[in-house]
Parts: sequence; structure tokens; C-alpha cells
Amino acid sequence: MARVVVDVMPKAEILDPQGQAIVGALGRLGFSGIADVRQGKRFELEVDDDVDDAALERIAEELLANTVIENFNVSRVAE
Repeated sequence: MARVVVDVMPKAEILDPQGQAIVGALGRLGFSGIADVRQGKRFELEVDDDVDDAALERIAEELLANTVIENFNVSRVAE
């Protein structure tokens, strides 16, 4: 078995209201120096060793990310 991580983030040109809310909250809590926050999603998949990278890319593109507004990155994690 292998562990695969898929990180999904809003594209740079897409407004991120959750990230903006976090920046505002950080300021109200007394944390300074934080200019921007982008909130995304992280998926961890346990897959058989014979699942190839092309299949993982397809899973991320078709199911885990909305590619109109999000970018994704697929990486295998060494254990």
C-alpha cells in the first residue's frame, strides 16, 4: 500500500472568502504580519502499489477538485 496526498487550492484569480475571514480573525486575535491566507483541501488516499500516477491524476481531476476554480497537486508520500 502507498499513501498519496492530493492538495487542492483555489486558483490565484479566484476570491477566497474563507481565507479572507481567517486573515480578519487573525488580526482581531492580535496576530500581526499575516498578509493573506488561502484555504484549501487535503485528501489522503491509501492505494495499492499498482495504482499508477495517471489514474491518481484522473481521480483528482474528476472527483476531488473543481478544475474550473481549483488547482491540485498529487504526491506519493514515503513512509
